[in-house]
Amino acid sequence: MSKRKLATACPCGSGVDYDDCCGRYHAGRAAPDAEALMRSRYSAYVLGLEPYLLSTWAPETRPASLGLADEAPVKWLRLAVAGHWPAGDTAEVAFTAYYKVGGRAERLTERSRFRRDPQSGWLYVDGAVETG
Repeated sequence: MSKRKLATACPCGSGVDYDDCCGRYHAGRAAPDAEALMRSRYSAYVLGLEPYLLSTWAPETRPASLGLADEAPVKWLRLAVAGHWPAGDTAEVAFTAYYKVGGRAERLTERSRFRRDPQSGWLYVDGAVETG
């Protein structure tokens, strides 16, 4: 009897199976661009993969920990990517992440900055959160 992979939609909303989308980056493959890294980081938040989030964060801005297990439970609902602006070894990605905390719907809109490191590949540097 052959083993068949069960299809599970990727949390990033790409419409692709998780293993063929963000799952491959979570398993160690380098993201090819900043948008793919940003999508994989969103999926990592959905799945609670704090080690992946920290390993894809630029050392100069990375916190010691995120404390995901200590926070109030977040139910991530969906991701909407507004744009991706690559510029050589840097890039920006704008997105809105929709989620619920304590039953209340929220959204996070951010324009994130990324840089490509010769050894590590793409890394999240920081982001400007839009308010209002």
